[in-house]
Amino acid sequence: MKVLVLIHEYPPIGGGGGAVAESIANELIALGEDICVLSSNVAEGSLPNHAHQKGVNLIRVPTRRKELHRATFFEMVSYLISGFFAAKKLLKNWKPDIIHVHFAVPAGVLAWVISKLYNIPYAITIHLGDVPGGAPEKTKKWFQWIFPFTKSIWGNASRIVAVSNFTKELALESYPFPIDVIPNGIKLGNMKSKNIVVGEVPKIIFAGRFVEQKNPIQLVRVLGKVSDLSWECLMLGNGPLFENTMNEIEDQGLQKRISLPGWVNPERVQNELEKSDILFMPSLTEGMPIIGIEALAEGLAIVASHSFSDLVVENENGYTYPSDDYDGMEAGLRYLLNDGEKLLKARNKSLEMSADFDIKIIAQRYKDLFYTYI
Repeated sequence: MKVLVLIHEYPPIGGGGGAVAESIANELIALGEDICVLSSNVAEGSLPNHAHQKGVNLIRVPTRRKELHRATFFEMVSYLISGFFAAKKLLKNWKPDIIHVHFAVPAGVLAWVISKLYNIPYAITIHLGDVPGGAPEKTKKWFQWIFPFTKSIWGNASRIVAVSNFTKELALESYPFPIDVIPNGIKLGNMKSKNIVVGEVPKIIFAGRFVEQKNPIQLVRVLGKVSDLSWECLMLGNGPLFENTMNEIEDQGLQKRISLPGWVNPERVQNELEKSDILFMPSLTEGMPIIGIEALAEGLAIVASHSFSDLVVENENGYTYPSDDYDGMEAGLRYLLNDGEKLLKARNKSLEMSADFDIKIIAQRYKDLFYTYI
């Protein structure tokens, strides 16, 4: 089977969505499929335009994109223009059986055009940013005028896949089309299986950008409400709210209990997860956060907002609450911090649940889906 993957960001360009696309493509190669990825280069062309990465044929088209980890709307449009001409050239000698799209905008636009011209079916994997209200700080202005045009992209897809039930339910409010759910996955072989032991002083961890969506200031305020208990916290990441978060830590008198090392590489994140007991993420919204899956694989209990509900069995491996429910999150932390046995059971349950997010299983589900259309 030949699969053309369309995505405007692919590692090292982009964030979580690109990493998800890469992991699925790599595993489909391992399953014997022929994969070509059509993605973006940055404006100065610092990455090779053509490369083979773990068997994936990767084509990066020239765009006006200036930054690795952020793209403006017009930079995405430049991907569509360059991508169209690159796809025409590619399809002269290599015709895919199916197109796999990550992000309905912008790559879905390109898939729709190619599908009409060459009669090739396409499947869309939708991430949170594809959905009105999913990431309002990033896309609210865009959806005010592009929303009417997106329905055709969704409606003409042979299959629509959401990365979580939370994303699916939010999408159905705007797009009344059948939507499957296939979660993101990770290579569990990278995670060290272990006999879980709860720390003498339980360690709480947060990892993500310090932005409104991740809600880091609320995290500090909730921790201030459980300052009578024994714990320490590590907040990994950086962003525009970093200084505000530091100020809140000082206001709460938690300078000796919350550490802020700033941005760290993925290896450091994994190492810190291995040493932690509880993942605490009060995010306003999330699709299917990789940090949550990694926390399961390392056997961490989870206290988080409802957007983590795909990763939590309530009262078994953790608790979820509305993102503005300070009291609920305080209660969830207290349940776990006050009872070492309950925390140990929650951690072991997370480790058990992680098997469902093995990237090998996820890639096989995509393969089975694609074969229904060729």
